[in-house]
Amino acid sequence: MGRRLFLIAGEPSGDRLGAGLMAGLKRLAPDTAFAGVGGPLMAAEGLESLFPMEDLSVMGIAEVLPRLRQLLRRRDEAAAAVLEMRPDALVTIDSPDFCLRVAARVKAHAPEIRTIHYVAPTVWAWRPQRAEKMAAHIDHVLALYPFEPPYMEAAGMGCDFVGHPVVEDPVPSAWEATEFRDRHGIAEAAPLLCALPGSRRGEVTRLAPIFGAALREVLAERPDARVVIPAAAGVADLVAQLTAGWPGDPVVLDPRGQATDAAVQEKYRAFAASDAALAASGTVSLELAAMATPMVIAYDMTWMSRQIIRRMMRIDTVTLVNIVTGRKVVPEFLGDACRPKPIAAAMLELLGDGRARAAQLAAAEETMRLLGRDAEDPGLRAARAVLGAIP
Repeated sequence: MGRRLFLIAGEPSGDRLGAGLMAGLKRLAPDTAFAGVGGPLMAAEGLESLFPMEDLSVMGIAEVLPRLRQLLRRRDEAAAAVLEMRPDALVTIDSPDFCLRVAARVKAHAPEIRTIHYVAPTVWAWRPQRAEKMAAHIDHVLALYPFEPPYMEAAGMGCDFVGHPVVEDPVPSAWEATEFRDRHGIAEAAPLLCALPGSRRGEVTRLAPIFGAALREVLAERPDARVVIPAAAGVADLVAQLTAGWPGDPVVLDPRGQATDAAVQEKYRAFAASDAALAASGTVSLELAAMATPMVIAYDMTWMSRQIIRRMMRIDTVTLVNIVTGRKVVPEFLGDACRPKPIAAAMLELLGDGRARAAQLAAAEETMRLLGRDAEDPGLRAARAVLGAIP
């Protein structure tokens, strides 16, 4: 009889990790059975989600509070399903505020179920005590970054560095980048600016006006520039609405109605065709680095979330390229600093200063190497680590 795994992913980045893990497990252990919570990528690998993954996609303390009752109900549903199934392992994927609570409840009632968490908590960035608390109900961790295993092992958990899935992203060719420009009527000589104001409604609502004002400043200096906005499916309508008045005759890429792979490929063509990007903080910075697109990062939260997180931070940068390489080459404008004029100045520097571009491109290449580019597929490495963690 094959192994049975219950997987939980709470947002699109976790859905991607889960899909890669499932694909790897199907190669190494084809008789593995899956249940749990996931999105469209995990569904494509055969998972029937217990409830919509989007119910869990909430970020920020102030944003969680209005939906706390629903989140608690989903936590109880997920834990009950795990306990009913009694799988060989519960694999929780990122979304720690939700996933680790499910794992704790499962361990309390069925300590024999192995618990594996995919994506180590950023204890090197904030709330270092999370590792010790997590060790009470997590047996093993799959880490995306090579410097993370010692933190997890010191807390008493097993840990494997499995690589980051971004290293497997196909990089569009120069021809594909040119074809993207031609298809959208963007002149070859026109500076192309890629704007990414987030994948959650709260992010987009806060950041789109700031990004638009910053781009207006940029286009005042570079009136020939164009703007492309790859929208996340869940906020495509909102993005189109809030960017309608932006300068640069923006091209909004709406992924709805497209196959997931096709939508991702189009987004990456936009990255590769762009001269610079303005992006919300998050995994997208690694995607841009993978496509060798220089970037500026800008992010803000609600006032309450900002005050709480500011007191917890242990590092002075949040951009993963900066963290992985140990060099602050990607400009950041966070919280109170997330203002149009300084953001625009940094964008203009990327467009006009060859040294700033070269520094980012070198850091991007180093980041991809450190995260496992040209090594074994991260999903396969994760699958091997999961199988090794199950007695």
